[in-house]
Amino acid sequence: MEAKPFLKWAGGKRQLLNELESALPREIKEKREIDIYIEPFAGGASFFFYLKSNYSVKKAYLLDINRDLMLCYRVIQSRVSELIENLKKMEKEYLELADSEREKKYYEVRTTFNIQKEEFDYTKLDKLAIQRVSQVIFLNRTCFNGLFRENKKGSFNVPFGRYKNPKICDQDNIYSVNEALKNTILMDGDFYSTKELIEKGAVIYLDPPYKPLGKTSNFTNYSKDGFSDTDQERLAEYAKYAKSRNAFVIISNSDPQNTKITDTYFDKLYSTFKIKKVNAKRSINSKATLRGNIKELLITSY
Repeated sequence: MEAKPFLKWAGGKRQLLNELESALPREIKEKREIDIYIEPFAGGASFFFYLKSNYSVKKAYLLDINRDLMLCYRVIQSRVSELIENLKKMEKEYLELADSEREKKYYEVRTTFNIQKEEFDYTKLDKLAIQRVSQVIFLNRTCFNGLFRENKKGSFNVPFGRYKNPKICDQDNIYSVNEALKNTILMDGDFYSTKELIEKGAVIYLDPPYKPLGKTSNFTNYSKDGFSDTDQERLAEYAKYAKSRNAFVIISNSDPQNTKITDTYFDKLYSTFKIKKVNAKRSINSKATLRGNIKELLITSY
């Protein structure tokens, strides 16, 4: 069974998998082998899971600045059976509740999750870690629109979602994710910390928080710090360094020309890269004109 993202994540790439695979270097597509794969903005990791199921990936690195997300990956990698047992229990208890009790339960879990964040020890893979990962998955499966969002204080702030029969424990997929995470090194932190891992022939997929297309379109920030133009420029420096090391770099980002045809921000930032426009469907945006089919950018170093 091919692993799929175990969390719904803003900006997920499942719909662009064909485009991403097409962007791979010809020699990799022919051999179906990748020596080193690096993804510094893991998120839901759709492309990673696709590659692990369809290519021979000898070594992979997944990193994200969101510590709760990376804790999820580590627990699934190391303590999958205990996590599934805990999720099954949570699912059974939740589905037996009346609607009003479900909503009360949701906010109880959300409050506990936010309170514990400040002093939580993310270095340990103990029972508390299993409990916290269970909370992340529970909240993601039962919150409104199933997305992960933090406010400026770093608290998870998505309201309750009224789903009749949410699948809190997707046992088969979680076991598939566990299998996919073999030969994978998991890290958390800023993307620049993976710079020292870059080698000739490595495939590096960069899927940063997108440059906002409007003043209010960045409300789905995956962390309290967001991702500024300065960060976008740091990312371009990282990509150019990777290119100089003869690594294969693939970058996804928004197309500013969706809203301003004269905006050449990325054309200038990646003037020595190849830039392709691809069709994408986006359902999460406060502006109706930026929902539905829009253009996104696929940028490659080769």
